[in-house]
Amino acid sequence: MKQYLIMVILGLLGGVVGSAITPLFQNPTDEQRIHDFYSTETAVMVSPHGLRKQLSHTSQDFILVDLRSNEEYNKEHIVTAINIPAYSDPDTSAYGDVERIVSSFQNLEQEHPHKDIIIYCYSMPCMTGRKIGKMLADHDVYVKELGVGWNEWRHFWTLWNLEHEWETTNVEDYVISGNEPGVYKGEPVIAPCTIGEFGC
Repeated sequence: MKQYLIMVILGLLGGVVGSAITPLFQNPTDEQRIHDFYSTETAVMVSPHGLRKQLSHTSQDFILVDLRSNEEYNKEHIVTAINIPAYSDPDTSAYGDVERIVSSFQNLEQEHPHKDIIIYCYSMPCMTGRKIGKMLADHDVYVKELGVGWNEWRHFWTLWNLEHEWETTNVEDYVISGNEPGVYKGEPVIAPCTIGEFGC
């Protein structure tokens, strides 16, 4: 009986101590939230400036994937991008086709084990990239997302390029039509910024 009473008291103490310290671990500080936010953003988001400048290099350390429908991809896409459609046509999502989408990205990983996979969809607020990114992460495939979508890349060039680049860059050099990824054919880009953690 004495041992039973000791066990009950220890159990109650453990419960009290546990419930007292648990909130300390469940409620991160604002500083921790800010740290986690920027760590996630820099791990996932890819600067369109950095990507645009890398497109002029013959060897690239990334694979660019257009998630729009095959019809939209064939009409026009970012040069070098391949198409793994998350839409069966411009108005119909193919999110339910998980096996095809996941296996396509798994194959990319196997073919290019040392390259980042960067996805893009319709626009910055579009959720397609985020939904496909989560779908892939649920299957242990990890991709990055371009910081702009097709609409910003193609139709709002001056929105995200630096002002002094508006006259020295031409969006037509960075888009292509057809069912092939294509190759950048513009002038080589000399980038003043570096690639990497603090690059553009």
